[in-house]
Amino acid sequence: MGKTRTESIMSTVKEEVELDLYLQDALSRNYANLSALARLIKPRVEAKVGQKTKLSSVVTSLKRLRIPYSRNGGTVNRLIAQSVITVRTNVAKLSVERTKSNLKAVSTIISTHYEDFIQLSETYSAITLVFDQKILRRVKKELPSHSVLEEGSDYAAIIIHSPEEFVYTPGALLPFYSQLSRRGINIDNTVSCYTDTVIVVKMQDAGRAFEALNELITHEKSKLEENLD
Repeated sequence: MGKTRTESIMSTVKEEVELDLYLQDALSRNYANLSALARLIKPRVEAKVGQKTKLSSVVTSLKRLRIPYSRNGGTVNRLIAQSVITVRTNVAKLSVERTKSNLKAVSTIISTHYEDFIQLSETYSAITLVFDQKILRRVKKELPSHSVLEEGSDYAAIIIHSPEEFVYTPGALLPFYSQLSRRGINIDNTVSCYTDTVIVVKMQDAGRAFEALNELITHEKSKLEENLD
């Protein structure tokens, strides 16, 4: 027996939400404007079901999905509540071409300045270093200027330390990124290393970024305490 029209719309809306972690976060944290969200996905829903669909039907489907998307049964909420934020100011960023000589130079830089704050991210074509601004000149001396792709200073590194379970939980980082995005704060660089997540923003945004992320953690802590009462 085939699906009814209502079941078809419901399953299609569910598919759309499952493909988008931002939609899942918006539904689970109950901050989404369902009418606006329905208008956004309505054309895709209609394309999949093969016929025109009422906006109210999409809204109804989204309302029914609010309960299932509780972010892994509250796991992410708990992990966010248990996270701790620290801020490192006066940070610089330098991206260079990924070459054999640059890889050796970066290795030397890290071993020489192991007591300083240094974060490394690497792709097939580039190496990016985020480090204490005080060692910028020394770092630049170790790397040929012609291989520099990007250079910047006056950054802040926001370090989020989370429980080990955070590493293995899908979508756990999304609420942090979404919180900054909603405040109009640009993330210049980000890297994860085991239970630490480093988010680099401009110094001028550091205060607002810390406030936004701390607000998220405090909110999740309050919700956990309410559930315990």
